[in-house]
Amino acid sequence: MPAADVVVVGAGLAGLTLAYHLCAPGTSVPLSVVLVDAPPGPLRPPPRTWCFWEPPGGPYDTALAASWPRLRVRGADGTATVVRPAPHRYKMLRSDAFEELVERRLARAPALRRVRATVTAVRDAPDGGGEVLALDERGEPLVLRGRRVFDSRPPRRLPPARTTLLQHFMGWFVRTGRPVFDPATADLMDFRTPQPERGLSFGYVLPLSPYTALVEYTEFSRAALDTDGYLRALGHYTHDVLRLGEFRVTARERGVIPMTDGRFPRREGHSVFRIGTAGGATRPSTGYTFTAVQRQSRTVAARLRAGRDLRMPPPYGARPRAMDAVLLRALDSGRVDGAEFFARLFREVPGERLLRFLDGSTRLPEDLLIGLRTPVAPMLRTVAELPFRARRAPDPHEADPHRVDPPPPPTPPTGHEESTA
Repeated sequence: MPAADVVVVGAGLAGLTLAYHLCAPGTSVPLSVVLVDAPPGPLRPPPRTWCFWEPPGGPYDTALAASWPRLRVRGADGTATVVRPAPHRYKMLRSDAFEELVERRLARAPALRRVRATVTAVRDAPDGGGEVLALDERGEPLVLRGRRVFDSRPPRRLPPARTTLLQHFMGWFVRTGRPVFDPATADLMDFRTPQPERGLSFGYVLPLSPYTALVEYTEFSRAALDTDGYLRALGHYTHDVLRLGEFRVTARERGVIPMTDGRFPRREGHSVFRIGTAGGATRPSTGYTFTAVQRQSRTVAARLRAGRDLRMPPPYGARPRAMDAVLLRALDSGRVDGAEFFARLFREVPGERLLRFLDGSTRLPEDLLIGLRTPVAPMLRTVAELPFRARRAPDPHEADPHRVDPPPPPTPPTGHEESTA
């Protein structure tokens, strides 16, 4: 196959997003793009849900499953704080709907080529550019070359870090027998869940109608739970906390997201770049990834389409990364009560400003004001401690990146009717 301008490895969120922006209409001389997708099988992730915030009128609004003008956070005592983060809305996008939207643009791009193959290596080519070594669907060797290669595959291992936690979760799409959900309000964090000794846990409820919602149990901790642990936690949350009554599980999702102050390399050679989680697009303190992927992909595509030199933009600035490192260490050390920390932020910081803070786009004066709403003494102690902590490789038995997006769990507990969805 002739060398392309760009080879994109992986057709998940980061790979599809970059291809989407590279193939946008309006360029007189379009870039030639090869998108390498894994064959059907275990290398393809199951359907996922992405959530993010932005004003109405975003590029993916036609594919949204839902959006909410109000966000609610409940403290451990049940006290509710409701914020209206206008002009932002909290948006939910399912991966299958996103893929369909992207596919419509890619199908009209004459300079795009799709290849199904299992990638075995990505590296600089000896004679310039990059090359992808792979096996095609028949198991035959395949070499793809491009002036630049963008690799979106999940990292094989997490980088050395001072703190590494996991955000791990299991969720059920449920249908209840009575109207119990408010379709205009998403429960972003409900801390009426048993809290781990270090880190935090919370419930997460995204209503789709008065009768349907995605209900998740989430933890920030060093190690993920086993399936029985998630099922017990979800059973407790849906029955004892939310008191949903009889309901039916129509679909499920489960995932593990790395939360680390380790440094993910954005470049792995002269012509090979990492994007997505492997390139540091996951926000260490929250696990949100979608917005950073969009921001980075738009910038990369605009530079390439304009024929400019590529300087791979960092997903987050130095100040947000430093604040994330402090928060992760404070949670992992047990100095900060995670449930009270986030509940207090939502009580005392205006919703729109807090969302910009969580996205890493606030200014220094705003960050200082928000910092005063946190436990100042434990946070300052953590700031003083961090420079003296060595970066170490994470314990592979705890922080295992291969557990990101594991297979769906088995059937929910007895008493829940489950559809084939």
